[in-house]
Amino acid sequence: MGISKLTTDKVKERMDIEEVIGDYLPMKKKGQNLWANCPFHGEKTPSFSISPAKQIYKCFGCGKAGDPIQFVMDIEGIGFQEAIKHIAGRYGIEIQEDETRTPEQNEAQNERESLLIVLGFARDFFVKNLQTEEGKSIGLSYFKERGFTPAIIEKFDLGYALEGWDNLLKAAKSAGFQEEILLKAGLILQKEGDASRVYDRFRNRVIFAIHNISGKPLGFGARILTKDKSQPKYINSPETPVYHKSDVLYGMFQAKKAIREKDNCYLVEGYTDVVSLHLSGIENVVASSGTSLTEGQIKLIKRFTDQVTVLYDGDAAGIKASLRGIDLLLEGGLNVKAVVFPDGEDPDSYSRKVGSQSFQEYLENNSRDFIGFKIGLYKEEFTKNPIRKAEIIREVVQSIGKIPDPIIRSVYAKEASGLLGIEEDIIHAELNKILLKTQKDRYNSQKDDVFAEQAMEELIPDDTATSFTEILRIQEREMVRILVNYGWQKLGDEEMHLCQYLLSETEELDFTTPIYNKILDLYRNSLVQGEIPTSEFFIGLGDQEIQKEVIDLVTVRHEVSHHWADTYQIIINTESDDLTLTGFKSILRLKRKMVQKLMEEAKEKIKNAESEHLDDEKVHEFQVIYFELKKVQVEIDKELGIVIG
Repeated sequence: MGISKLTTDKVKERMDIEEVIGDYLPMKKKGQNLWANCPFHGEKTPSFSISPAKQIYKCFGCGKAGDPIQFVMDIEGIGFQEAIKHIAGRYGIEIQEDETRTPEQNEAQNERESLLIVLGFARDFFVKNLQTEEGKSIGLSYFKERGFTPAIIEKFDLGYALEGWDNLLKAAKSAGFQEEILLKAGLILQKEGDASRVYDRFRNRVIFAIHNISGKPLGFGARILTKDKSQPKYINSPETPVYHKSDVLYGMFQAKKAIREKDNCYLVEGYTDVVSLHLSGIENVVASSGTSLTEGQIKLIKRFTDQVTVLYDGDAAGIKASLRGIDLLLEGGLNVKAVVFPDGEDPDSYSRKVGSQSFQEYLENNSRDFIGFKIGLYKEEFTKNPIRKAEIIREVVQSIGKIPDPIIRSVYAKEASGLLGIEEDIIHAELNKILLKTQKDRYNSQKDDVFAEQAMEELIPDDTATSFTEILRIQEREMVRILVNYGWQKLGDEEMHLCQYLLSETEELDFTTPIYNKILDLYRNSLVQGEIPTSEFFIGLGDQEIQKEVIDLVTVRHEVSHHWADTYQIIINTESDDLTLTGFKSILRLKRKMVQKLMEEAKEKIKNAESEHLDDEKVHEFQVIYFELKKVQVEIDKELGIVIG
């Protein structure tokens, strides 16, 4: 079952942002707010602001923002329900279940909880097996040979599956678990052709527990220790209702804190690579566990950092075969570096060979951005073969084209130009071809007319239009900011609230920014219900897009020190001192930008009419519209005190 609304409301009433964030971060008071180093990106100067009065936080460095629930979701990497449970536990609030859920929802939730319980039982069973005679002589001795310490064995829940067909099955049934749940958890198998015969999936192997982001076991990887060629080296848990391989990275539970602190994630291939790096003092490391990197795994990394360093075994052929993973990381908006180990070495073997200090130094000294790394791989090939060089240039540009950020694309294009010994203009020309094709493909594949129109506009960039649209967006934002911050206040001695004035003046205006339209609609609906919404209303809606935007609107980075007035008798006026004037000017600026937008559209119509040789009457009609709009702009400029030279 889910958590009841009553419990959620109790948590929201009781939680205090200073206490919740204080469990994770040291904070210092400055002005009305508290400040800390942001836990979501690396920084030395605090830009993470906590407002006890508004019960919100915002980082002015990376843009993260939210309330105490959102903070716990972000810092722990968990969902809303788990965050409510976490905060409820801190304040001793009893969890009540939601009784309004359907029988199907309850059944699915009960099954999920049962699976997690039986998987937890299996983990404990495998861990305890290391203390048996068989476990000590085989499993524990293997871990010790690899240099795994008792602390690291405990940290990763490493274990051992005993030899025999049904050791786990018997233990689980004795503990009250049914065969059905063991089958669904992937812990046992049915004999082919005889469904009545079941046996353990994992037998006579060392066990690596695979955890979710909260530390609960979802599945297992099991390594064989004998040299039996007929058996696979590793056996892994199958897909289950709780274990989806494409969304899980081995070691993320143990690594998430270090990844945030270091603002970098090392990506390796296998379980032992992860454990060995922890032994070397490097904890910000995860593994794809031998599978191809997926979009879900990339999104999981991006929750904690934008920086990824891929560690490759010293095998050139294998590296080239796995380069697609780098393109996927780039496409996911991550900044990618790579390290290659000497021939015949992998992260596990090399860390054991050279020791912790030398290993860490090797990573620092041999980390290269993906352009230098990729070109270096093919350097020998293209120095001997000009045709191959042309192919490699295209491959490199294809990778650069995956990067969503145009500025980063430009930086890498310049670097590639130098490393490949080719003019930067040629790189950009090839890059533009790729981007154009990508946009056309997107356009052709979309049936949504609105999206198709946006995609076509991207094909023909217009810097003037783009900058004008951005200016209009900023002015719309300013009006909504004033509405959210001060809408409830009355105008001077008037009975009218500021929100009534702002909304009446903008009733006929069409905002171009969807999020501001959304906020305005909610504001108007709330007024219809007889309530003037405050920022707390929007933040508490549970809509993350609105929550983040409203926090941006109400958070001020710099405050005027009280010393100006108290010590120096200098009074600095603020926008809240005269809300009538503030609201009036905000409306005028917004209307000015919208009039300018209509003028631009009229100019474009005149231009098109002339180029298409339409009759003079039609051209004159558009000219009249333009000059009427110009008159309106001049009047607004007078009100604003704008003088055009």
